[in-house]
Amino acid sequence: MGYLYAAAAEVLLGATSRREYKVDAEKLIGTLIARAAERLMDGELLRVYWFDAARDRVPTVDQRVIAQMDYVKVRLGNLNSRGQQKGVDAMIRADLEQLARHRAINEAILLAGDEDMVPAVEIAQAYGVRVHLWGVEPPYGTNQAERLVWEADTVEILPADFCRAHFTKIGTAAAGAARVAAAPQPGEVLPEPTLGPPSPASVFGARHSVAVTMSAADAWENLERAKPRLTTKEAADRAAIEETGEYVAHKWILTRGQDNIRDLLPGPTLPTVIDKELLVEAEKTLGYSLRDLPEARIWVRDGFWDRVYREFDHDGKPW
Repeated sequence: MGYLYAAAAEVLLGATSRREYKVDAEKLIGTLIARAAERLMDGELLRVYWFDAARDRVPTVDQRVIAQMDYVKVRLGNLNSRGQQKGVDAMIRADLEQLARHRAINEAILLAGDEDMVPAVEIAQAYGVRVHLWGVEPPYGTNQAERLVWEADTVEILPADFCRAHFTKIGTAAAGAARVAAAPQPGEVLPEPTLGPPSPASVFGARHSVAVTMSAADAWENLERAKPRLTTKEAADRAAIEETGEYVAHKWILTRGQDNIRDLLPGPTLPTVIDKELLVEAEKTLGYSLRDLPEARIWVRDGFWDRVYREFDHDGKPW
């Protein structure tokens, strides 16, 4: 995944940092699966192995969403303090070797550019597997190691337009204008926006947050104090339920980190798997099920986004 994201972001958006863009990973993987099904010569696609890394191997929001997809297996290496992936190459080699040795596959499509992938290609070929190397169109020159290209049985370069619909630069003027145009005016009720959801700045522009430096122990103590104290269902009015949503958001920012929560922006729609986690955590806090309370589920989400929008400005940066 690292090669695919970096190469596509560079050619499409001129972006060099993962924080500069968002990826619709579900649709991108669906597009890759469809293309692979057309290219395979000996049968149907077995599954997609999605290799990535995360700090302490704790999955990000995007990785959790991808892991829920049919026929997709997420493999996570570790991400060190310098942003370097560790252990990913070894996992790719191990999976290719196991699949090839047990005759589970006759062909493999490898989307990569690093020369470190050469041993994985060689070991799969030693068991009779044909390895098809895919790359992403570079803005200039090449973005794949020459030796890796030599070792592959076939090589195909994905054109930039293949990935274009799935990559969006964060904080672009066009995206910002679309969100501002969709923002409701005082007293106005709008239909579902067609150009994108309103930006956090436009919806919550009058609100201000205060950055406070504190120790981890103090942060957790504050979190515990912020936890809603509800003893009966009758006490759970709208304000209390929204407070519960804010509490979950605050807890996630502390436990999952700002980078992971930033990936949810601009909102206000959550990926299905993350929405389920939000509601489950809210139910644990409230002490009862929200299954038959559709309005209460909306209030939980409202509170969640209220807290997230106070954490970040419209470009996804902390206030």
